[in-house]
Amino acid sequence: MITVVGAGTGAPVDADALAGAELVVGGRRHLDAVRLPERAERVVLGPLAPALDTVGKYVAEERPVVVLASGDPGFFGIVRALAERFGAERLDVRPGVSSVAAAFARAGLPWDDAVVVSAHGRDPRTAVHLCRAHPKVAVLTGPGAGPAELGAALARHAPGRLLVVASALGDPERERVERVTPAEAAARDWGPAVSVVLCLDPSRALGPVRTVAGGDAGRPAGWALEEAAFTHRDSMITKFEVRALALARLGPRPGDLVWDVGAGSGSVAVECARLGAAVTAVEKTPDGVERIRANAAAHGVDVRVVHGTAPDALSGLDGPDGSDAPDAVFVGGGGRELPAVVAACARRARRTVVVALAALDRVPAAREALTDAGFTCDGVLLQASRLAPLPGDVTRLAATNPVFLLWGVRSPGRTEGVTQ
Repeated sequence: MITVVGAGTGAPVDADALAGAELVVGGRRHLDAVRLPERAERVVLGPLAPALDTVGKYVAEERPVVVLASGDPGFFGIVRALAERFGAERLDVRPGVSSVAAAFARAGLPWDDAVVVSAHGRDPRTAVHLCRAHPKVAVLTGPGAGPAELGAALARHAPGRLLVVASALGDPERERVERVTPAEAAARDWGPAVSVVLCLDPSRALGPVRTVAGGDAGRPAGWALEEAAFTHRDSMITKFEVRALALARLGPRPGDLVWDVGAGSGSVAVECARLGAAVTAVEKTPDGVERIRANAAAHGVDVRVVHGTAPDALSGLDGPDGSDAPDAVFVGGGGRELPAVVAACARRARRTVVVALAALDRVPAAREALTDAGFTCDGVLLQASRLAPLPGDVTRLAATNPVFLLWGVRSPGRTEGVTQ
């Protein structure tokens, strides 16, 4: 058996777990904190592959192995790699308190409604977008993706968030838990001891009681909502039939960033946010900006609203490191500037651009803008007729205005054309 012991968040390692071990593998601080059996070989974890090879030799000879890991090793930890290499049936896992659980305990908050994301060795943009979209997020940090980098990104788009930075959890002498703004986090050198960062929307940190854990448990039961679910002006809103296909092609998901350009009432922006994506809406009219904010608030989501006219307003959305490049863009307006707007969006989009058009004359130029940017383009003319009551308890069909929906999809793995 391989005994996997969670350590490092306050509880001492049970001496019985180490008894008889001939190989003990772990981080240097975990190994230094325990008394090893006299003849046990010690392997300090660095690159994972060589350590697993050493474990494999002992397992092949049926010699006992102990692996020391932080907190709960089955939660974003080494249990996955060990189970894949040696089989779950060989593992005796003895979990400790995870750093996430410990951090929320120090903050005095429940975390059954939290989103947990690892930025350790991963693209930090996913963590940033989750922090923008959700009111309670725990970020497992790593080099280049710590409190300073997270704070710098959030200071631009979500400056009202509160960051709880937990360092050296479980160490009676070095443990620190600090509450800072994103700007304050960005201005500091936090060193290597950070365990986890909690990103909180203070107004929504205490969410409703849950029966299912996790941030995604609050996903909507339905989407492509009726127009009546949104405040809008003179029926200037993307109809739900069009919105349904647009959402299917945009594919918004947790960790994504979506732009809604020419957002109008913000119906597409709000629906993408309800599905877990971070969203920026661009709208040129002041009353439209207020409607988007009101609709976002009414549906309990966070949408960043930018007052400006595309394509010029899009240049202000670009981050210094390219992390603000959207995964998907919906273009619902543009007028005579539509080809330039679509082209500007296509230069930035990592995955797809969806364009809704009522005017036939503008379809060729929008399609050309997508194909010129290297997208594979497709589209459809949507014509829907809705049931409408008539006097005498009879029903007629009431036609909605036809709308062209175009979408361009970037080839998988090809983001070299994205402006960053």
